[in-house]
Amino acid sequence: MAHMNDLASTPPSDNPAERPARQRKPDWIRVRAPVSEGYHETRKLMRELNLNTVCEEAACPNIGECWTKKHATVMILGDVCTRACAFCNVKTGMPRSVDPMEPENTAIAAAKMGLEHIVITSVDRDDLPDGGAMQFVKVIEALRRNTPGTTIEILTPDFRGKMRRAVEMICEAGPDVYNHNLETVPRLYPTIRPGARYYASLRLLEEVKAHNPLIFTKSGIMLGLGEQRLEVHQVMDDMRSAEVDFITMGQYLQPTPKHAKVEEFVTPKAFAAYGAIARAKGFLQVASSPLTRSSYHAGDDFAKMRAAREEKLARTQERAKA
Repeated sequence: MAHMNDLASTPPSDNPAERPARQRKPDWIRVRAPVSEGYHETRKLMRELNLNTVCEEAACPNIGECWTKKHATVMILGDVCTRACAFCNVKTGMPRSVDPMEPENTAIAAAKMGLEHIVITSVDRDDLPDGGAMQFVKVIEALRRNTPGTTIEILTPDFRGKMRRAVEMICEAGPDVYNHNLETVPRLYPTIRPGARYYASLRLLEEVKAHNPLIFTKSGIMLGLGEQRLEVHQVMDDMRSAEVDFITMGQYLQPTPKHAKVEEFVTPKAFAAYGAIARAKGFLQVASSPLTRSSYHAGDDFAKMRAAREEKLARTQERAKA
């Protein structure tokens, strides 16, 4: 998961001398605190249905905008992760048992919010025999039964040691978009994503396409962790080699002083340049800006990606006729 976040969940020390200095954010990264009626309605619905959201758990800076529009990314399999990535704000520890009502409650939430497109993600569940894959399947099936018009995007962990069967199960359930984030460049994995392996994540994305080429694949990275420009270009090439359709690039924001620090605030102009390069490399859809997150504007981006594929297919057919 890409929990590129902003707000600290750990209370600061009462002693000012013990508090690490917080980095001052540039103007382009600042967002207003959520206060709208739509935000409070979305929050109330999530509480009533006992659902977790990555919006809250990862302290996403876009929560005010998205929840005002009644867009929320549901985080299944609880709110405790078995990994401890250096960038992520989600709690780490031994998770509770899987909630059997989660699939139906997710579908109820989608229906009540009138969602045309929903994003489902999860914590890592290395403690489960299937890594939590069956819960993704059950959620997809519940959504298909209850809100058949809603397109479904999933953002899964890497299912370490259980990947092939997990991907097979989920692909057979038929999500519209399968997202798995690479998060950062390979060189930074030992410090930023120590529980994962870069090439294992690439293989997962390849497996999705091998199982069902019609499922859109999506992956994202965070910038500002100390990566070099050419390393980012190489990640783009690796994604295209795995036939990834959609790349997201956003600014990493340190959730608490205990997490990996921001090495650089990448400018909007630099994000635009990365986006142009990604489009030139052949991605169907590109989202590249400081506030881009995996699920940000996901519904609109899905519509654009589907239209881009149809246009590409039409061009191919025209050339075949000629």
